[in-house]
This record gives sequence, structure tokens and C-alpha cells, in this order.
Amino acid sequence: MGSCVAGGAYLPILSDEALIVDKTGSVFLAGSYLVKAAVGEEVDNETLGGATTHCEISGVTDNKYPDDKACLEAIRNIFDKMGERPNAGFSRVTPQPPKHNPEEIYGLLPVDRVKPYNMLDIIGRLTDNSEFDEYKKDYGQTLLCGLARMDGWAVGIVANQRKVVKSGRKEMQMGGVIYSDSADKAARFIMNCNQKRIPLLFMQDVSGFMVGSRAEHGGIIKDGAKMVNAMSNSVVPKFTLLVGNSYGAGNYAMCGKAYDPRLIFAWPTAQLAVMSGASAAKTLLQIQVASLKAKGEVVTPEAEKELLDKITRRYEEQLSPYYAAARLWVDGIIDPLQTRRMISMGIEAANHAPIEKPYSVGVIQT
Repeated sequence: MGSCVAGGAYLPILSDEALIVDKTGSVFLAGSYLVKAAVGEEVDNETLGGATTHCEISGVTDNKYPDDKACLEAIRNIFDKMGERPNAGFSRVTPQPPKHNPEEIYGLLPVDRVKPYNMLDIIGRLTDNSEFDEYKKDYGQTLLCGLARMDGWAVGIVANQRKVVKSGRKEMQMGGVIYSDSADKAARFIMNCNQKRIPLLFMQDVSGFMVGSRAEHGGIIKDGAKMVNAMSNSVVPKFTLLVGNSYGAGNYAMCGKAYDPRLIFAWPTAQLAVMSGASAAKTLLQIQVASLKAKGEVVTPEAEKELLDKITRRYEEQLSPYYAAARLWVDGIIDPLQTRRMISMGIEAANHAPIEKPYSVGVIQT
């Protein structure tokens, strides 16, 4: 449909079918200007490597079409006649819309992202019939794990619970934080989904793992590593949705970009960073103030506040999902109402690739 030059000229010709649009498509190793500079030949791009040249003279391309629409229709006709191949066998039934109105999602997320909300309310507006078969619902409650269907496809959901919960040990646990018990639960659930060949959907609104002496003594590193191990070695397709916060190691454990989800989308409400804007700004401020003091400079409270505001503004800009999308850290920013369709399309595409690798996590500390 357009120009394919130099190394890019090989890519379409390595394909099974090579279609070209007349007058706009061209394929050549060097364009007319480079040809003149290199060998002194004067020739226009259409004669050098246009649709007529490659369909009638060189045989490089198969067929030419008058416009993009005709070319796309020809591609559809090719796919329409392709034979069936074995698929991955993911479960799908007749799709059902959610019982709860999906448009209510717009009013469920608080404007202040530190305020709690119930992630189950979000899930209930995305799944078929608003059904969610929760796994170990009374254990590790800061992570929600369970089976559901989206547009008919079976899916295993791992989502951050954002409301404050009380554990079975009568401890208060902050929403959006991964604790040892929730990481342990998620690891087992992820392994179950791999055994049952159920695609995984990670819904992120995560601040990170719990820190402090109590968490360390409880084995947070061991349990967190178990979750990351189970997730990263998954052979079923993984999809990631950034609903709200996506900070630090929580991003990794919840199948961030580094762990190769098939698709990773963000809602406009998402934020993606090593840590929250407030925490990062205060940390960077301490580093810069210490550096200035080491040089013998006096930092007044006014100057410190001005420096903090400057750091905060710069960091907040980089938290934006649009900043992340511009750098391909996410595949796209979608309206919450598009979520079901996008996940369905992703699973449908993944279903054409049979799972060939066995699921193995190696040695896991328990």
C-alpha cells in the first residue's frame, strides 16, 4: 500500500502472498535518488519498483489492485479459503452481556486514587452475566482470583482488591498491596489455570508488595517470587489491563510488559511507574537536597518546596498512560467499555496457536 525500501523490501516478499496497490505501493532496494547517486541511472520510483513493474515484469509481487479497499478485500478472500488448523482449544460458549450496566464503571473509580473501592464491582460489569467464581475468597483477600467468562471465553482473572480488608489473623491489610497470603493464593491459582488451559487476565491497580520487618519475617520475598515464577512461566495466553496504579514490583508480579502478555491495555485512569508520584518525588528530593548540602549549599524550606514541586510536576507527567503508550509500554489506551471486546479478540487470536510447551515452574520455595 506504500513504499517498502532497502531491508524493508524483503519483508513483504518473504510473505506467502505479495499484494500491491497501483500508484501508491512500491518495492525496491534503493529509491530513485539513491540509484542516481550510486549508478547514475535516472528513473522514477514507479518504473523502478511500482505495481506494474513487479506484477508484469519482475514477478516480485503477485497481483496489483486499484486502491486499498480492493487490496483489503482480496486479503479477506484469501483468508476466507484457508483450511482449518488445530487450535489451542480454549473454552467458549454463547456470549452473555453483564447483568450489571458496564457504563456504571465510569462512576465506580474514585477521583482520588488513594481512596478504596471494591474491584468486584468492576469485574461484575465486565464478565458474562456478571458472574465470577472466586477462588479462596476468604484468604489473601488483597488479590481477587477466580474464573469467569468474557464474551463467552473462559478466563482466569487475577485482580488487585482496592478496599481495606481484615485477614483471617485479624490483621488489617491495605487495598492494592500484595501480601504474602495473597501472593501465595495467586501463585496456586495461576498454576491451576495453566493445568486447565484457561487464559489469564491480570487487572492491575497495585501499589506494590508489602514492606517492613513483619512482611520480611513472614517471607514476602519467597511468596512474591513464587507468584512471579508461576506467572512468568505460564504457557496459557496472558492479558493485562491497567485499571489504576501500576507501581514497582507489583507491575512485574501482575504481568507487566516485561513478562510478555499477549496484549497489555490501559484505561485512561491508569498510572505506570516505579513508585507513586508522591513517594518518588520525596525520594528524589532527599537525594537532591543531600547532594546540594554536600556541596556546601544552604537549602531553605522555600527552596526545598520549590524543588519538590518541580520534581513532582515532572514525575506526574511521566505517570500518564499516554506517556507509557507513546513508548510502547502498553499496547493501547482503551475506553473501559471496549475491554470485553479487546480481551475477546485477543483470546480468539491466541486460540489459533496451540500450546506446545509443557508448564514447568522448576523449584518453588514453599
